[in-house]
Amino acid sequence: MLDLNFEILTAQPITFAAAPMIGFGLRVTHHDGEPAVQNISLQCQLQIETLQRLYKDDEKPGLLDLFGPPHRWSQTLKTMLWTHATVNVPPFTSRVEVTLPVTCTFDFNVAATKYFAAIDDGEIPLLFQFSGTIFYRGERGLQTTQISWDKEARYRMPIAVWKQMMEHYYPNSAWLCLQRDAFDSLQQYKRDHGIPTFEQALERLLETAAEGTTQ
Repeated sequence: MLDLNFEILTAQPITFAAAPMIGFGLRVTHHDGEPAVQNISLQCQLQIETLQRLYKDDEKPGLLDLFGPPHRWSQTLKTMLWTHATVNVPPFTSRVEVTLPVTCTFDFNVAATKYFAAIDDGEIPLLFQFSGTIFYRGERGLQTTQISWDKEARYRMPIAVWKQMMEHYYPNSAWLCLQRDAFDSLQQYKRDHGIPTFEQALERLLETAAEGTTQ
């Protein structure tokens, strides 16, 4: 089995893509004297190590939906799955650097989006767990082997990278997924009251609700 090592070097927004993406600079190395790698079909599971950072008081309200009130965080704050990513690693002899593209979503029904949006500044501790198939040229020609199950890397991503990416793809806006019946009701309200945009319809409803609570 080829003994590969993985290291995350950088993170930056990918600005020309069909969907929001972050590109992580990945370095892959193996020991001198081992067979040259022809290709790696690489899979990666990304997790957020929520216990590996401190949270400011103004960040805590945005995390209530995920972890509950702060006095329970000793029980509820756990490592959480972010997403999965894949990349084909090209041929190399001792080391190679590639970009690992990670597709992101601004859907606030997704736990990772809620988490990232709640963080003001600082870094997000990430755990990258690797798997996949290595193709290499051995004594019997082209051979394959699996990446060892324990191969992983850690990286502290500046939250500014995620915020810059979302601001690029969704400037001054957020994305919310509604169930069909809720959307149909909002659209009907918008039409019945002659309101031009969904934002204005929501603002009208919130104003009406606020007036009702003050009466």
